Amino acid sequence: QVLRQFVRHESDTVSSLVLERSMNRVQLLGRVGQDPIMRQVEGKNPVTIFSLATNEMWRTGDSDATQGGDISQKTTWHRISVFRPGLRDVTYQYVKKGARIYVEGKLDYGEYTDKNNVRRQATTIIADNVIFLSDGVRDKV
Repeated sequence: QVLRQFVRHESDTVSSLVLERSMNRVQLLGRVGQDPIMRQVEGKNPVTIFSLATNEMWRTGDSDATQGGDISQKTTWHRISVFRPGLRDVTYQYVKKGARIYVEGKLDYGEYTDKNNVRRQATTIIADNVIFLSDGVRDKV
């Protein structure tokens, strides 16, 4: 898919304004690391939060993929937040630790202050689609 650049010209006295399309899209396939929790922040809508593990595997050494060599693996943990009301509630009810799921969403970077009053940074995936894959079930939520 080609991303197009849009250009809009104001009057002769105002320089041209360039508007570009951009994309913030994440696709993850992995296993749920904990049962989801639902949090309610005062004055805001509730959010369902859970962790998702993705694994990357590779063969080390000089051999090609068909021969021997050690296999290395790296697990990356992702924090998933679900705000959409229908998806949020179904995810909270049916997603369980160990389930294999597919998540689509966008990256969000934020800061918060922990219990010890230390500022921390967090990277979160804001999910807008969750597909359940465990136990042969392929239900799209």
